[in-house]
Amino acid sequence: MGWADVFSRKVYCDFILENLTYSRIEKGLYPYGYVIISNHIHLVVQQKEGKLSEWVRDFKKFTSKKLLKIILENPQESRKEWLQMIFEYHAKFNKRAGDLQFWTHENHAIELYRTEMIESRMKYIHDNPVRAGIVEKPEDYLNSSARNYSGLKGLIEVDYW
Repeated sequence: MGWADVFSRKVYCDFILENLTYSRIEKGLYPYGYVIISNHIHLVVQQKEGKLSEWVRDFKKFTSKKLLKIILENPQESRKEWLQMIFEYHAKFNKRAGDLQFWTHENHAIELYRTEMIESRMKYIHDNPVRAGIVEKPEDYLNSSARNYSGLKGLIEVDYW
């Protein structure tokens, strides 16, 4: 929420990647592409049984609870109070959020049903760190499946489309 730069810390990125890997193995998720930017993530995924909205709901519910706990209980997190203030502020505007809200309720999901659409979306998400001026080439960004697609070792396995 609030475009807070949560994922500028490795520990929080690693947690998301662990959950994507778990979902791949245990929840029938096909992660084709991903990028974790400091304040949001992009995914190109498919759920084996066609229950993507259920997976997104469960992923957001589980990761939000755990990330909030990790952030607020991390003695080395210098931004703890600031982040808590952001999550509390945004929760006030959502009756379902409780005291803290980590993720937005919108998913900006786009159904990709043609090869050209998949290629376009993959290019878009992989170029995100380049457009942000973080790296020169998509494969140079560590928290991205662009590494997998360029023949480099990615942080997690992806399913190539």
